Amino acid sequence: MLTRRVIPCLDVDNGRVVKGVSFVDIRDAGDPAELAAFYNAEGADELVFLDITASSDDRNTMVDVVEKVSSEVFIPLTVGGGIRSVDDMRKMLEAGADKVSVNSAAVANPQLIEDCANEFGSQCIVLAMDVKRVDGPIIGNFETFGQVPAEALFQIFTHGGRHPTALDAIKWARLATQSGAGELLVTSMDADGQKTGYDNELLSTISESVTVPVIASGGAGKLDHFYDALTEGKSDAVLAASLFHFGELKVSEVKSYLAERGIPVRGD
Repeated sequence: MLTRRVIPCLDVDNGRVVKGVSFVDIRDAGDPAELAAFYNAEGADELVFLDITASSDDRNTMVDVVEKVSSEVFIPLTVGGGIRSVDDMRKMLEAGADKVSVNSAAVANPQLIEDCANEFGSQCIVLAMDVKRVDGPIIGNFETFGQVPAEALFQIFTHGGRHPTALDAIKWARLATQSGAGELLVTSMDADGQKTGYDNELLSTISESVTVPVIASGGAGKLDHFYDALTEGKSDAVLAASLFHFGELKVSEVKSYLAERGIPVRGD
């Protein structure tokens, strides 16, 4: 049976790790390289580094910070934020990333996923999805995809959750994986930072719609939430930020808890 992964996430703004609630009320959480070294020693299975304002500020991901972070870890590192081209992805891989996450640029130009997958392999491509629940038809500004039907439950946002799109999250997950995305990082904007649990309906719906691994993100508040995301949400990995950054839970505690409940984890 495949082991399930526990992944800390470093949301970085202006060279510092930050964390908010539902993508607002941001506060400082520390130095990215120091936190990376800490989580490496803690037994994290992987690490995700997201430059959360690169797209909204129309700039590239900070290569120097990626290089510092990659020098501190000996576990897989995924880097995202401001990736707009095959060349941008190449720079991140050369800076030490093992995988590269795309979001806003891939929505604007889905061909980017296929181009990057052809160049580096699907195993290097992670599609990050920032998702909100909706009550009616999705109205957005991406004419390529048109208006989404009224039965859509989940809407894709871009630019760090600032821009709504006309994309149904489930359809986008299918299209992206068919184009070459090798993994999905699914963040519930509604649950993010709330500590009330992951959106397991969202996670299970996407997991059942694709054949690639799904990483659960947004909402972890206690040990049960990680277990639920892997069972009810049918995810392959669980990601958290503030719980780990501010010492409310340790990676090792989560892995021990999951192992006790019969979930296969690395190091068990």
